[in-house]
Amino acid sequence: MSGSKPDILWAPHHVDRFVVCDSELSLYHIESAVSLELKAGSLRLSEETTATLLSINSDTPYMKCVAWYPKYDPECLLAVGQANGRVVLTSLGQDHNSKSKELIGKEFVPKHARQCNTLAWNPLDSNWLAAGLDKHRADFSVLIWDISSKYTPESAVATEKVRLSAGDTEAGLVVTKPLYELGQNDACLSLCWLPRDQKLLLAGMHRNLAIFDLRNTSQKMFVNTKAVQGVTVDPYFHDRVASFYEGQVAIWDLRKFEKPVLTLTEQPKPLTKVAWCPTRTGLLATLTRDSNIIRLYDMQHTPTPIGDETEPTIIERSVQPCENYIASFAWHPTSQNRMVVVTPNRTMSDFTVFERISLAWSPVTSLMWACGRHLYECTEEGKASSLEKDIATKMRLRALSRYGLDTEQVWRNHLLAGNEDSQLKSLWYTLHFMKQYTEDMDQKLTGNKGSLVYAGIKSIVKSSLGTTENLRHSRSGSDRQADIIQYLSEERSLALQLCGWIKKGTDLDVEPFLKSLEQEGDWERAAAVALFNLDIRRAIQILNKGASSEKGDLNLNVVAMALSGYTDEKNSLWREMCSTLRLQLNNPYLCAMFAFLTSESGSYDGVLYENKVAVRDRVAFACKFLNDAQLNRFIEKLTNELKDAGNLEGILLTGLTKDGVDLMESYVDRTGDVQTASYCMLQGSPSDVLKDERVQYWIENYRNLLDAWRFWHKRAEFDIHRSKLDPSSKPLAQVFVSCNFCGKSISYSCSAIPHQGRGFSQYGVSGSPTKSKVTSCPGCRKPLPRCALCLINMGTPVSSCP
Repeated sequence: MSGSKPDILWAPHHVDRFVVCDSELSLYHIESAVSLELKAGSLRLSEETTATLLSINSDTPYMKCVAWYPKYDPECLLAVGQANGRVVLTSLGQDHNSKSKELIGKEFVPKHARQCNTLAWNPLDSNWLAAGLDKHRADFSVLIWDISSKYTPESAVATEKVRLSAGDTEAGLVVTKPLYELGQNDACLSLCWLPRDQKLLLAGMHRNLAIFDLRNTSQKMFVNTKAVQGVTVDPYFHDRVASFYEGQVAIWDLRKFEKPVLTLTEQPKPLTKVAWCPTRTGLLATLTRDSNIIRLYDMQHTPTPIGDETEPTIIERSVQPCENYIASFAWHPTSQNRMVVVTPNRTMSDFTVFERISLAWSPVTSLMWACGRHLYECTEEGKASSLEKDIATKMRLRALSRYGLDTEQVWRNHLLAGNEDSQLKSLWYTLHFMKQYTEDMDQKLTGNKGSLVYAGIKSIVKSSLGTTENLRHSRSGSDRQADIIQYLSEERSLALQLCGWIKKGTDLDVEPFLKSLEQEGDWERAAAVALFNLDIRRAIQILNKGASSEKGDLNLNVVAMALSGYTDEKNSLWREMCSTLRLQLNNPYLCAMFAFLTSESGSYDGVLYENKVAVRDRVAFACKFLNDAQLNRFIEKLTNELKDAGNLEGILLTGLTKDGVDLMESYVDRTGDVQTASYCMLQGSPSDVLKDERVQYWIENYRNLLDAWRFWHKRAEFDIHRSKLDPSSKPLAQVFVSCNFCGKSISYSCSAIPHQGRGFSQYGVSGSPTKSKVTSCPGCRKPLPRCALCLINMGTPVSSCP
């Protein structure tokens, strides 16, 4: 390859050897770099590999093309095509057996001297070597030689045509009679054997691509095209061939050889090499002149064209193996996506093309990705796996437990969710109390508070402005009694009922609520609620009972003792000590109790802003002890805080209104729990809230989740649940009875509508549309089949049946 850029070839059966072809042949051995220091005579190819020069062959001048013998033995035999058209077999000095010695130096000489452009060994019959030559008017351009031939020149052949260019050579080493001659009066620029058949040869001639069948050399299959250079067959898809012309690559399908199935984007500079990756399906690499970039075209997912005009799609990307211009490259025969590149000044680089990583989440939160031929799965080790904390896992388990579908005892849904989230518990209890109150209103058929209940305590409090009565009460159980102002109205009683402190009706007795707290073992909260209802004696009783229980805290006795010493004197030692030490208590309800006892009337910030106390308890406390102005300010401030935080306890204040949707949006943004958002908004919500785009988005996403998990029955149950609570979402009928003759629907929903202005009697429909009896098809008037038992026509509505 004198006067041209160097080329590079990997040894077909030695994965650690390659040849650089320029004015001479240089054989290199590649190995892993053990240390950072290079050995004498080694070249650094990459951080991990080095190359050592093994031998040089300069016996074949004027090289134009080189092809490595495909079989293992002899292992270092190469065919060299020269500028005068001769093909010389040479070696790199590594073989010493008799077979190699017989072949080395053998020459195959055409009748007329002209440049040899390309060489290709037959992959099945390794004795066949195809050579592509320039055009000659009286000779063939594709010659197939048999390297085992013993043929010697005949006397009729002119002496100057068989004389060697350098000195005399034994006559037995010169072969002038090829096995096959193809392509008369034409030029061959590239060629390759088709792997599917030993005797099929694809050649890029001067103006066409031709497929020669050696079983019948007089005929050939060809297609006219300019893309005749660098023909190469995909090693994984033997019917797919690539070729190029100037800066454009054409992809051919030999089963449809009329035109290319794909033409790649034209490059601004001429192409110099095109090669399929031998270790990766459908990966094509191209190199342009004076470029340091190799472009890769991934046809891994290319669909088979259906019509003539269908063009498959590809994925294109570029890699830069080195900084300098690249003269040539060669894929490694076995290492995945690995190549060696060589620059015009013979600088080499070992480079691996990294695969595109395809990431995939499974619906059950398994993470997998594909890289090359490997498939990886992400598994998490450890006791506290974050997978269990993932909201998708939680929603999936809750769906299996029929979470959200209990419409009778709504509060039980928090138990179906695992009874681990206090916010969910507060939410479902709030919805339970709202539903319970609404049902009471429906039974009484009096009052207009039903719609106000689902508007939340914020709206209820605003409606009570100016109707509040203030009463003075004293703390029972204390020796010295001081009056404490409490506020009462019908709306505040409703708020207390939604908070769960009192049962239905106007009775303000909290005893049932206290007993339920005692049964749950929530002693501190029960004592605090009793104290907030000004019953110190009941609070002390609860604390003593809690201390004596199995899992009780003995410190509760100390707290009960401290409560028993309550005095309303402002300067007393008891008040001073309680104000100082209450902040050291761990339980928020105990802190709130002493804050209440030591606060001034009308100033209860120590209770109201104790954030660890449940929202419903703080709101209930505010409804009892704050005047209208204070209560309105407190509810407004608390509502805004809970909306911003996405705290589900705020549904008690916002209700299922637009503010509630805003709060739920913050919750979904924070947790991704579209399941709770969907079920919550469906509970007695007005239609204008359900029409909100955000609510519809949550519902549809949850339905898609159920489908992704293949919970078909669960999704059907959700749709039924949704249609019951929101009749406007009921889907249209999807199954109809059709006529056997015309195929049109004969269902009652369709036949009840007059067709083209005709009356029902014309279709065999008697009576009014609401009580019709269908006897014939509305479309074609053919009689409808009858039931074998009752003789009623098919398509008759159930309401019309006797």
